[in-house]
Amino acid sequence: MQKLAASRMVVGPFDEGLIRETAGQLLRELDAPPTFALVFITPDYADRAAELLELVRVYGHVTTVVGCSGLGLAGLGREMEEGSGFSLMLVSLPGGRVTAIPFDQDMVESASGPEFWREKFARQAADPRGSRLRPEAWLVFLNPYALNLELWLKQWNQAFAQVPIFGSVAGGIEGDQEAWVLCNEGVVSGGVALALEGDFAVKAVVSQGCKPIGEPLTVTQAERNVLLTLGSRPAYEVLSDVYKELSDSEREQARGHLFAGLAVSEYLDEYKRGDFLVRNIIGADPKSGAVAINALPRVGQTLQYQLRDSRMASDELRRLLREQAAILPEPPFAALLCTCHGRGQGLFGRGHHDAGLLNDYFPNLPMAGVFSKCQIGPVGDRSFAHGYTAAIALLAPLAK
Repeated sequence: MQKLAASRMVVGPFDEGLIRETAGQLLRELDAPPTFALVFITPDYADRAAELLELVRVYGHVTTVVGCSGLGLAGLGREMEEGSGFSLMLVSLPGGRVTAIPFDQDMVESASGPEFWREKFARQAADPRGSRLRPEAWLVFLNPYALNLELWLKQWNQAFAQVPIFGSVAGGIEGDQEAWVLCNEGVVSGGVALALEGDFAVKAVVSQGCKPIGEPLTVTQAERNVLLTLGSRPAYEVLSDVYKELSDSEREQARGHLFAGLAVSEYLDEYKRGDFLVRNIIGADPKSGAVAINALPRVGQTLQYQLRDSRMASDELRRLLREQAAILPEPPFAALLCTCHGRGQGLFGRGHHDAGLLNDYFPNLPMAGVFSKCQIGPVGDRSFAHGYTAAIALLAPLAK
């Protein structure tokens, strides 16, 4: 089988010689010239980001390099939640090309509709006739302090409907509102979207780590992000009843781990894990019966409360990886892992959980990864921003 990707996670402070050597080693491992590179860095590398990118481009013989800073890093079967280092992967796409589109808040605010972004993509791809302007997927990295993520994501979903988006917001030092998005020659102010086109498939594993509890109910009254009634009952009353129905061990786990799940489709006869977009509960008032969530629920939408714990999160990721391993006609050749800093050792009590499970189901699969506060991945036929989630993009050959 042709070697189409190679990766390393390197621990330690910035070292020009080590970066040069790593990029060269990865290039020599490939059986075809690289199409693009992904690189994730810890914040202490930010001042020398342009130098790192130049070293990767020169010694990796790759023109397009994108990535971001993170709260931690992931590599092949390993995770680093604290410390210094970088995670690098070179990828050769079968019959493929990539198009990197940097963007900023001014562009988001001036976007007049879906055609704005499609035209920009066509210009960046140097193909104004649009002969093949439907990516297999987008890889996206954004600065959350410089960009309205939700507005941009809404516009992008409209402009490129049905095309999955994977990625992460950039992270920095806790308490500092500073983060870095990397594109080719240096740091960009807002974000970068990388279009992947070619003869391959991109498969999604998006593990939100929650299980539905109680019953799915229709939102019957809501004001902006505040749930007032579910199934014509006060939303807080429903939440209280659901909590009372939990076992003693589940109640212990539920402290700080109850969420709201909004159905991504209203056309299902039965709802299960994976059918909901999970959002934080940010407040509840027993007097008014209201529950505030980190979303804008619609009247008529189905909602079901959710419970998260380490066992559920681990079981769900295992199940999703097992399903992909069973249905993929050919093993994947590369992976991107964007995971939440609220997972890792703090949730699972041990390190290397998400990267380790990925390696269990797809041994020695080259991958690059980053820890962040917000991940991007598809649920149903749209892509969303998530928290507490492991969002994985698997790049796989087409069936022979």
